Amino acid sequence: MPPKDTILLDLPGFKILDVVGNNQITLRVEFEDKASCPACSSSKLRTKDSFIRRIRHVLYGQRPSWLEVKAHKYCCRQCGKYFNSRFPGIKARMRSTEPCRLEITNLHHNGWTQKSLSQHVGLGSATVERWYQSHFVMKNKEFNNAHCPRVIGIDEHFFTRKSGYATTVADLTRRKVFDVVLGRSEPSLRPFCRKLIGKDKVRVVVMDLSETYRSIAKKHFSNALVVADRFHVIRLVNQQFVKTWGSLDEVGRKHRGLVSLMRRHPDRMREDQRQRLHKYLNEVPGLHALYTFWQDLLRLLRMKKLNQRQCKEIIPEYLWMIEELKKINFPHLQVLGHTLENWKEEIARMFRFSKTNGITEGLHNKMEMISRRAYGFRNFENYRLRVRVLCS
Repeated sequence: MPPKDTILLDLPGFKILDVVGNNQITLRVEFEDKASCPACSSSKLRTKDSFIRRIRHVLYGQRPSWLEVKAHKYCCRQCGKYFNSRFPGIKARMRSTEPCRLEITNLHHNGWTQKSLSQHVGLGSATVERWYQSHFVMKNKEFNNAHCPRVIGIDEHFFTRKSGYATTVADLTRRKVFDVVLGRSEPSLRPFCRKLIGKDKVRVVVMDLSETYRSIAKKHFSNALVVADRFHVIRLVNQQFVKTWGSLDEVGRKHRGLVSLMRRHPDRMREDQRQRLHKYLNEVPGLHALYTFWQDLLRLLRMKKLNQRQCKEIIPEYLWMIEELKKINFPHLQVLGHTLENWKEEIARMFRFSKTNGITEGLHNKMEMISRRAYGFRNFENYRLRVRVLCS
C-alpha cells in the first residue's frame, strides 16, 4: 500500500511536514528520494544552493492549495552539469503540478467556464484555456502512429460555410473515430490516404452511394471490399418511390397521415391502420402495385448476415427487381434502377455484412455537440484535435 502522504498529494516521494492556511491551503512538504543527475544519472552531486519552490496544487474541499518544497541547485561531480532539483509530477520550470493541471482541465471540460475557474482558483482565463488546449495536444500524440482498423466507415459531414465539408473515417469495430479530414474530394483526401499506416490490412470499407469515396477506396485500400451502407440505400429507395407516389397522387403525397402509413413497416401496423392503407391504395390507380413492389424491395434490402447459400437464392430476385425498375415508365424509378445496377456488387455484399454507417452517423452527433460547446470552430486543426481525443 502506498504511503499516506503519497495518497493525499497524488505525488510519489513527498512527505507532508506542515499544513497552514484556511481559505487557501499551503502544504509544506519534503522530497525524500535521493537526487541524481538527469544527464548521466550519477548520484555524486555537490549542492551549490537551495531555495523554496511554491507550486500550485489541486483543490482540497474546493479550496486552492499550494506546495512549498525546498529545492537545490546541484553540480554533478561526474559530468560537471548544473541542474535544479527534479520532482515527479512537476515539470521543469512549471509553477503547477500535473494533477493540478489535469483537475482544472477536467473541471473546465465538465462545465466550469473560464471566468468562474479563474475567479475560484486565482488563475487567468488565458491560462485555463492554455492548460485545456495543452491537455488535448498531449492526448492527441497517442494516436499519431495508429494503424488503420480492419473495418472502416467513410462519411461526410458539414464543418463550416467557409471550409465546406469534412470526411470522417470511423473504426466500426470499436465504434470510435479514427480520423477527420477536411474536404470530401479525391485531391483533398489524397495526402491523408498516402500517409496512412497499415492501409493494406483494411478488409472492409462501408460508405454511402458516393462515386468519389468508392474510387478513393479502390485506389488506396486495394485489399478491401467496398460495402454499401444499408441506411443510405434504403433511404434512396424511399425517396425515389415517394417522388413517384407524388406523380400519381400529389394531394395524398402531402397528407401527413398517409405519408406515415406509406413509410411504416407493414409488421408494425395496427389492424385499423392496415385497413385504412389498403382502402387508399385501391382508390389510386396503379398505387397498390407500386406499394407492393416497394415493400418487396425493402424486405430484400433489410436482409443481413446471410450465408453463401442464402445469398445465391436472393441474388436472382434482386437482379430481376433492378431490371423491372429500369423498364417502368417512371423517371425516378428508372434512375433508381440504374443506380442500383451501378452499385449491385457493393449492395450484394451488404447482405452478408451487418455493420452500417449508422455508427458513423452517431459519432457525427457527438462531434456536433463538441462544436456547439465550443460555439463553433474556425480552425479545423483545433476541431480535429478535440474530435480525435473525445471520440477515439
